[in-house]
Amino acid sequence: MIRIMIVDDHPVVRAGLRAVLGAVPDFTVVAEAAAAAESVEIASTIGLDVVLMDLRLHGADPAADGVYATQAIRALADPPQVLIVTTYQSDADIVRAVEAGAVGYLLKDASPDTLIGAIRSAAAGETVLGPAIAAKLLTRVTSREAPLTARELEIVQSLADGGSNREIARKMFISEATVKSHLVHIFDKLGVNSRTKVLAAARERGLIP
Repeated sequence: MIRIMIVDDHPVVRAGLRAVLGAVPDFTVVAEAAAAAESVEIASTIGLDVVLMDLRLHGADPAADGVYATQAIRALADPPQVLIVTTYQSDADIVRAVEAGAVGYLLKDASPDTLIGAIRSAAAGETVLGPAIAAKLLTRVTSREAPLTARELEIVQSLADGGSNREIARKMFISEATVKSHLVHIFDKLGVNSRTKVLAAARERGLIP
């Protein structure tokens, strides 16, 4: 069972997400929060697998947004994965969220099937970008214009070897957040939106055996 917390300051959005996820047999929404501090407190006291996090959270502290909450939750002793679900899609927002430790980034207009698949990927620790985000990155840069760096190629090879984000981070002596940031750049350059497609694209281009 995948245990989920919904973090959004709009009750209607929370209710809508709860309705969609409640129909999935292996999902259970165990908590909701409307503010960053509240979400961090809940995440520190109950067991969670995935947090669906909005970026803009209106509250007493304007600096305590979804990125702040993501960073604080990921700093917990046994943190859940954080999947951003928002209406904002600027490059700065995406980079800030990933650097804070988010495992994925999805827009609120994504289909229920896309959301469900993204949650399952997030629960498994797999970096995931919604179709709209992946398409946006693809139009911004192509693999021919920006080839993979040596470090990115090393990560792709580690993916091919079956390494998880945590295993790759340990092997390369970097943080999991850094691995996720590299994966976003790899997704961007290869024009894909999943780890499986990274490997397919890398093999097609002769980057890995």
